[in-house]
Amino acid sequence: MFHINRLITFLFAFLAFIISGFSQAPSLGTAASFVLFSTNGAVSNVGITHLTGNVGTNNGSNTGFGNVNGVMHSADGATAQCAADLLTAYHQLNTATATHFPAPLLGNGQTLPAGVYSIGSAATLNGNLLLDAQNNASAVFIIKIQGSFSTGAGAKVKLVNGARACNVYWKVEGLVDMATGTNMKGTLIVNNAAISMHTGDTLEGRALTTTGAVTVDGILGYTPIGCGSPILTGPSAPALASSECYAIFSANGAVTNSGITHVTGDVGTNVGLTTGYDTLLVNGKVHPIPDASTAQCAADLHTVYTYLNTMPYDIQLLYPAQFGGELVLTPHTYLLNAATVLTGTVYLDAQGNAGAVFVIKINGAMSTGTYAHVVLMNSAQAKNVFWKIEGAVSINNYSTFCGTIVCNNGALNALNTGVSIDGRAFTTGGQVTTSAITDIMPPGCTSGAPSIGTQPNSQSACLGSAASFSAVAHGSGLTYQWRRGNVNITNGSHISGATAAILTIDPVAASDAASDYNVIVSGSSGPKDTSAYVSLIVRTAPAITTPPASQMVCTGGAATFSVSASGTQPTYQWRKGNVNLVNAVNVSGANTPTLIIDPATALDAATDYNVVVTGTCAPAATSGNAALTICPTGIATMAGNDQAVTIYPNPFGAVFTISLNDVSAIGKYEMKLYNILGAEVMTISITKQLTTVDATDLAAGIYIYKVSSNKKDIQTGRLVTQK
Repeated sequence: MFHINRLITFLFAFLAFIISGFSQAPSLGTAASFVLFSTNGAVSNVGITHLTGNVGTNNGSNTGFGNVNGVMHSADGATAQCAADLLTAYHQLNTATATHFPAPLLGNGQTLPAGVYSIGSAATLNGNLLLDAQNNASAVFIIKIQGSFSTGAGAKVKLVNGARACNVYWKVEGLVDMATGTNMKGTLIVNNAAISMHTGDTLEGRALTTTGAVTVDGILGYTPIGCGSPILTGPSAPALASSECYAIFSANGAVTNSGITHVTGDVGTNVGLTTGYDTLLVNGKVHPIPDASTAQCAADLHTVYTYLNTMPYDIQLLYPAQFGGELVLTPHTYLLNAATVLTGTVYLDAQGNAGAVFVIKINGAMSTGTYAHVVLMNSAQAKNVFWKIEGAVSINNYSTFCGTIVCNNGALNALNTGVSIDGRAFTTGGQVTTSAITDIMPPGCTSGAPSIGTQPNSQSACLGSAASFSAVAHGSGLTYQWRRGNVNITNGSHISGATAAILTIDPVAASDAASDYNVIVSGSSGPKDTSAYVSLIVRTAPAITTPPASQMVCTGGAATFSVSASGTQPTYQWRKGNVNLVNAVNVSGANTPTLIIDPATALDAATDYNVVVTGTCAPAATSGNAALTICPTGIATMAGNDQAVTIYPNPFGAVFTISLNDVSAIGKYEMKLYNILGAEVMTISITKQLTTVDATDLAAGIYIYKVSSNKKDIQTGRLVTQK
């Protein structure tokens, strides 16, 4: 029985949740399109207020509003229907069955789940009030207040865990007064009372009353998205055809530039000249004189203009001279019916729809202030923004602009220093003047635009041979310009094909080595295509810079021959005469720059050791011959085992010492020192028992000494110096 009762309790609770979460939302009808509305009362504004949604009254006046991203209505068919739909929604909320009964002081960190709430008196909101959908995007919140409703400064309604402003409803039986900085979420339906919102307030929802004035002062208000609200796509975009490949164009008028201007897209005119543009800074084709491409663009531009000009508008912005000022526009067709001045910033909000289109039609000239901005937000794209302007266009210094400008019979003569355009600047008739700007055409140009299908490949070539780079491109009217870095290559001397699909360098010189060869391919229309950077590696034949030197070692010692060579990827082969040496018992390094013979024997003596150096490039280099002389181990003394002198150290460095073994022989002996070629290099008189000899001038190697007395050799031996 206990379990049955628990189950019944759970089912009732679950059913209550279902009812409160899904079943209580009223039907707003046409009232859903209004952000501010009174059935019977004035609707007025003070200060700079930004609104998205319709504004109106069915009995009263609309005053003080600037540009509204919606339609202003006053006592017309739309307001009559809205009044009827608002009354229906009010009755639905008024009769909704309450499931929760909170205290009249809301906020201060309070969290409310979905449901129908009833407060039987006036209520206030301070601090933060959290509406928690508990991850149920369809959760509905209805808060019924049987009296007035006020908020403290900075009070905020916060939506958490999937809660949405379109599912939040406030039914108030009295004055609604929001203090400065209030952030309100949801649709306020007020019965027989006024609504007042103050500076810095934000409303994501609606403020609607059955009777009473609606007064706002410098607020941000916008109708919520979702819950069946229409998905804004805007109008259908015009087909740009060939004009899609141009960034700057006049159908009839000169196009001129001064200063350093960067352009992505074609530049040209169909009547007049195009001058002042640096082709190295234009990623597209500069048409200096009219041609077939400019004629087609002029025809296509006229079609685009006609399409935009005849397009009906959705929203009229009533104050063209006050355009900007942080105004937010959504995907629609807008009309400004006079000369327009853009100051500050205008935001284009696609509401998450990347395909949404914006069309702004201006029946007059357009100018901007310095540092004016058109900013894309929430997936808006420059390719989907179009400006149709009847008159001259002046975009002032350091402004940023987005979209395709189609100016009819007016000059674009002030695209000034520091201006950045994410789009295109066109006129059907009039000059275009740019000065140190950046204009990047949106992607999408395909008609005749060049495209590199096969990139060039890096090459390597031997000095004096030939090297070629090639690229395969697609498009119409293709031309080529090969470069090293940003410097154009020209034909001449050993270079051909600098403006063709294949660049040939023959013969290759050492100065041709580089890592930044590239080609720019231009077409009859559209931006240029630039290849990736590729390298030319110049290889050289081997050359011996330090040949091997002759060696003398004694039997059992080690002999070393070394060579130094230049060239690309050298390999080595040591030889005796014409016979290749191989690494064996006492031979190593036969294929390296250093050959070692250890231990050396009499069989290793030869006069024709040499090395052949081969590289990537021919010819090979062969060193001269070097000799290996083998001396026998040990040299017997003429005095038998009795040594007249002792010499140490041996091997020696900078000095060695001669010790006389018999002091009575002082002054009787003389020692001579000979190199391995038999030349005498030193004579030393032994005049004391210890004689220190300075050997710093002796080269490293093996020497033979002889000690004599009365011109008779009495001792012979070998000395070795190591330095």
